[in-house]
Amino acid sequence: MVTRLSNYFVRTLREDPADAEVASHRLLVRAGYIRRQAPGIFAWLPLGLRVKARIEKIVREEMDAAGAFEVHFPALMPREPYEVSGRWEEYGENLFRLADRKGADMLLAPTHEEAFTLLVKDLYSSYKDLPLTIYQIQDKYRDEARPRAGLLRGREFTMKDAYSFDASDEGLDASYERQRDAYERIFTRLGLDYVIVKADAGAMGGSKSEEFLHPTVVGEDTFVRTAGGYAANVEAYETPRAEPLPVDGQPAALVFDSPNTPTIATLVDLLNAEHPRDDGREWNASDTLKNVVLALKHLDGTRELVVVAVPGDRDVDMKRVEVAFAPSDVEAATDEDFAAHPALVRGYIGPWSAEGAVLGEASTSRIRYFADPRIVEGTAWVTGANASEQHVLGLVAGRDFTADAVIEAANIEAGDPAPDGSGPVQIDRGTEIGHVFQLGRKYAEALGLQVLDENGKLVTVTMGSYGIGITRALALIAELNNDEKGLCWPAEIAPFDVHIVATGKDAAVFDAAAGIAAELEDAALDVLYDDRPKVSPGVKFGDAELIGVPAIVIAGRGVADGLVELWDRRSGERTQVPIAEVASRIAARR
Repeated sequence: MVTRLSNYFVRTLREDPADAEVASHRLLVRAGYIRRQAPGIFAWLPLGLRVKARIEKIVREEMDAAGAFEVHFPALMPREPYEVSGRWEEYGENLFRLADRKGADMLLAPTHEEAFTLLVKDLYSSYKDLPLTIYQIQDKYRDEARPRAGLLRGREFTMKDAYSFDASDEGLDASYERQRDAYERIFTRLGLDYVIVKADAGAMGGSKSEEFLHPTVVGEDTFVRTAGGYAANVEAYETPRAEPLPVDGQPAALVFDSPNTPTIATLVDLLNAEHPRDDGREWNASDTLKNVVLALKHLDGTRELVVVAVPGDRDVDMKRVEVAFAPSDVEAATDEDFAAHPALVRGYIGPWSAEGAVLGEASTSRIRYFADPRIVEGTAWVTGANASEQHVLGLVAGRDFTADAVIEAANIEAGDPAPDGSGPVQIDRGTEIGHVFQLGRKYAEALGLQVLDENGKLVTVTMGSYGIGITRALALIAELNNDEKGLCWPAEIAPFDVHIVATGKDAAVFDAAAGIAAELEDAALDVLYDDRPKVSPGVKFGDAELIGVPAIVIAGRGVADGLVELWDRRSGERTQVPIAEVASRIAARR
């Protein structure tokens, strides 16, 4: 097909959009692929839709090859299935909720586990119908608090989500591996590097969970990996547990005055100045406990304060804490929270005081106390004494205080040991491009999806869930394939196979360009032909560079000698070729 630029619906921009933070956002808007409608919401223009369709084609080909069948659910869904599964409340403020004219509660679906489960329940009743994998490519909606980076984190986005249904756990394992393999093929064809990392399932639920992360400096996700093959996002990293130490024989805890020491740094300075260690080494931050007050916002609307303890050389990682306390939302305690709990003395909080425990199991105020895994039984710490300008020295875990629970709370640092023993971790940034879960029976049990097994007994179906961010993948491909002049799409992703540019005013040039376009069309190539008669060559070249079709044919003065220029947008190489050889040259490069 030949598309003539003179009547095509596209307008390129010379200036960057004011709100663009990353290259993909800037260039997709400037080149006429998308237009902003609201924060995190974009309209798709013809160029953008063509690229999106080509990505979807690759995904469909690989999903079909893996034995999955395509379906399509509405984005607007009723409340009831999500209430039965618990996700009406679990999604909290991230869910777009609305009511119809009759007052029935509806939502814009963030994912469709419930709909897939109910569809299979409606149609299938025997183990002979399984295994089954079905998928859709559909727009999803999440009310992101801070949409950013164009298509990388929006409130409306296109996603491929697939679900497998099996009568046994062994069947689920096989279905999971088929989808995981298909994802590797998809991302390879899209030209996206990926790291498969252990992940937390979050509100989706389930057991085994892995993310496909594309390593990139613009990524919002932090993950760790080792040279020995371990990889996990920070939420799923598990701190190796040290063995308990003996408690007997350790000196009694000592409360001491510590004026003007509300920070770990000032406390360490005071310790080294006034309380030198018996072993001769200096005190450092890792000898202290940092106690951080957080507020949990529970699904029932109640607010609870908790204290999380980490070694003083670490910070509380909010993403890891959010996983530990899910589905409750987590935020830092406010001034109002401290005012309502005078036992919490800012800068001097601890699990113990000379007057007795004020946190943990013995607490009359019932402020629960949670400890990082490094705070093992028998370890001694310096921490707040729950009194203004006082700390306690030699506070022993398991003797002087106990936590309500151990949670993964502290930030991970480069060089920390991997939990599988494969060596020290390095820390990288990435963006999630795919996620595969073994959901198990969570949704099937909630929604009553059962089939008869070979003995005629009802068994609950076990499920897997597999998602790919289509629009996010498009943005990342744009991030990878651009230069200072514009986009440089890979051939399989580009909106057109060839971009023909006719320059000058000579009718023979336009006739030759039109002839080349027709010949390429006959070769089953999609052609964008810049036939604008009164536009300067400079503007046409600038638009060609911005739009980013990898194969560009320039018809100009050389037409008189039977020549055109073949321009490789990705390498920058330009070669004069006879007009008669253009189609074969382009075909040979595909």
